[in-house]
Amino acid sequence: MTKTVYIVRHCEASGQEPDAELTAEGQIQAEELADLLEKLNVREIVSSPFTRALQSVEPAAKRLGVAVRTDDRLEERKLTEGDLPDWLDQLEKSFMDANMKLDGGESGGEAQDRAAGVLADAVDGTVLVTHGNLLALMLQSADPAYGFGDWQKLSNPDVYRMEIEGALKNVSRIWHD
Repeated sequence: MTKTVYIVRHCEASGQEPDAELTAEGQIQAEELADLLEKLNVREIVSSPFTRALQSVEPAAKRLGVAVRTDDRLEERKLTEGDLPDWLDQLEKSFMDANMKLDGGESGGEAQDRAAGVLADAVDGTVLVTHGNLLALMLQSADPAYGFGDWQKLSNPDVYRMEIEGALKNVSRIWHD
């Protein structure tokens, strides 16, 4: 049996901190996201507990009459502890080496394992609201060719449909910015 899961990257936010809120543009995007999600067969919404993720899906949840459940497994991947001046270079390397792990951080493989649990628990029609790096790693789990360059092309928000049948995953982008 095939199940369809929608993976959403949050709307434009004021920062990267867990409590960073949506910008004014991000609030407009959240309404546009709700327009799209209203057209889909949404049965459940599961979100990262970060403020920007929750605010991104609140308009859709209200329109659909669906409660938003939070799941810590959808939090953004932590690349390292503290500031990392060359974080972009390190992130690129981590896409090529799933076992690469910086001090206090999480490897890409560990993040993919965490995301795999969320995907396994999702029912048909689930919307998963997350962050760019984790979304990219989820897509890479479906298509190993998906890499750093594809992550760079993600938009805020972004939406992908993932059809899952057993171990097979078919992914398509459905957000049109």
